[in-house]
Amino acid sequence: MIFDKEGTTTIVFQEKTSLSTFLKNLKSAYQKIKHDNIIVNLFSFDNLTSGDLLEFLQLSYTHKNSGKSFVLVSGEVSYDEVPEEITLVPSIQEAKDIIEMEEIERDLGI
Repeated sequence: MIFDKEGTTTIVFQEKTSLSTFLKNLKSAYQKIKHDNIIVNLFSFDNLTSGDLLEFLQLSYTHKNSGKSFVLVSGEVSYDEVPEEITLVPSIQEAKDIIEMEEIERDLGI
């Protein structure tokens, strides 16, 4: 598992593994990054479905309730196909933009 920390945001990705192994590794490493905003880069996974992304729902819910952002990045699935509790965007830059907007909202108490 690879962690790329930029300020208060950590981008997480891993190559050459299954989605279930990746998710298991992410849950194991979560304590190390739980105080950061998290971007999960899923570009290395082919043939993702909306059902696959639902596997991240509990982790996303937990992280967002702690006052941090949790964003999945994949071009395989449309954001219309996942519940609104999961933040899904097609690029890393859009994930960074979402986090910036959410931090502003938190600062303003929105």
